[in-house]
Amino acid sequence: MKFTARIELRGLNPYVMVSEARAQQIRPDCKRPIPVTVQVNGQPEPPARVNMMPAGDGGFLLYLDGSIRKASGTKVGDTVDVTVAFDDRYRGGPAHAIPAEFAARLDANPVAKARWDQLAPSLQKEILRYFARLKSDAARTRNIDQALNVLNGAKARFMARPWN
Repeated sequence: MKFTARIELRGLNPYVMVSEARAQQIRPDCKRPIPVTVQVNGQPEPPARVNMMPAGDGGFLLYLDGSIRKASGTKVGDTVDVTVAFDDRYRGGPAHAIPAEFAARLDANPVAKARWDQLAPSLQKEILRYFARLKSDAARTRNIDQALNVLNGAKARFMARPWN
């Protein structure tokens, strides 16, 4: 789908508005974030992968990160040609494998395992992404210890949030 839109700003985030009618053409009856590929003024090549976010009125916000705007030479306030297509290659779920040490320790701890399974998939994904970014084995072990501690019910902070 191709359309023309003005790049707006929401807080600090540049976006273009995708009307409800256009969103229905991209992915009918979807009320959740929609994975799409996007080009602005024909760039970047290949198209960038982005999620269109529900705006609450049936329309969607298509956020344009810095790499997309840089590739297209655009800025907030510009009127641009947008090409959007549903990303049928998108696969939900964790992008990072569960560390072997964490998996083994979860299997050995039924309370922590049950609470891990009850976490929202997005939070599981966030934790696995956090583990994957750690640079040292010592940091990974320390953070796995902390994760298991809060999954066992300790009132503590982990990943900059309180856990109860």
